[in-house]
Amino acid sequence: MTVSTQAQIQSDSSILVHITMKLSDGSAADSTKVNNKPAKIIMGDNSISPAFEAQLIGMDKGDSREFTLEAKDAFGETNPDNIHYMGLDKFSAEVPAKIGNIITFSQPGGDLPGMIKEINGDSVTIDFNHPLAGQTVTFVIDLVDIL
Repeated sequence: MTVSTQAQIQSDSSILVHITMKLSDGSAADSTKVNNKPAKIIMGDNSISPAFEAQLIGMDKGDSREFTLEAKDAFGETNPDNIHYMGLDKFSAEVPAKIGNIITFSQPGGDLPGMIKEINGDSVTIDFNHPLAGQTVTFVIDLVDIL
């Protein structure tokens, strides 16, 4: 009988992982490998969806796994309540209102980034949903370490 001495991810593990995300068309959305800074995930702290967490359980250090999650289990569905409108006069040369710009707004609970989606006359549409909300995402996980 052989006993493995390698640790496996459990429901209360802290782990370091490289995460690469791809959109349904196969294009890369983001990767921690770009800056060689793996992400720390604390299992069971509700920072990731249960479906994402379930994919990690049982992985060993050095393992790689690829899986696809629907929007609701990845970054959530687009929430229309997270779309807000501001007057064009609230912007300046230092912080221009330009479609595609991501602006960080200070809130009592911390900073909140929003993307300018539309400019219609004097009204600017800002989307505070996660940029990948509403999309199916394929994740490639490389388990660097179990802490």
